[in-house]
Amino acid sequence: MTTTRVYPTRHDLSTTTREQMVALLNQQLADAFDLYSQTKQAHWNVKGPEFSQLHELFDELAEAVRGYIDMLAERATALGGEARGTVRMAAAASRLPEYPSDLTGGLPHVRSLADRYASFAATTRAGITTATEAGDLATADLLSDICRGLDKHLWFLEAHLQEG
Repeated sequence: MTTTRVYPTRHDLSTTTREQMVALLNQQLADAFDLYSQTKQAHWNVKGPEFSQLHELFDELAEAVRGYIDMLAERATALGGEARGTVRMAAAASRLPEYPSDLTGGLPHVRSLADRYASFAATTRAGITTATEAGDLATADLLSDICRGLDKHLWFLEAHLQEG
């Protein structure tokens, strides 16, 4: 477990709160980075009759998650912390399950991604509560923005799995 370090700043949140928020943000950063790479894995390897549509959808989802990565890292550093954002750091800290390497068909990729997007949305919602209770409404707001996007992404994925 890595100790959260924060630098002196004029930020009005207490050092303890900033340390807590930086740890939360870095955990979300690790999960987001992993989600990004897993979404790109699906993008590169999807096969089947819905290839074109899913290939494009997965790329759009990955780009949105890439934006979340930047938002999370910048908030951690704005609080005086360090963003722990290398691929190795993310792999070591991610709570997401490993992406199956044997998937090719569109719907198996959609199911796997839907599971991971739902999981990341749930931890993001929990982070909103944690940040709100800690008095860091800016971090709670950032996580709310991310959560709204994740809910939309999950809707797009689940629509492929639902029958009319």
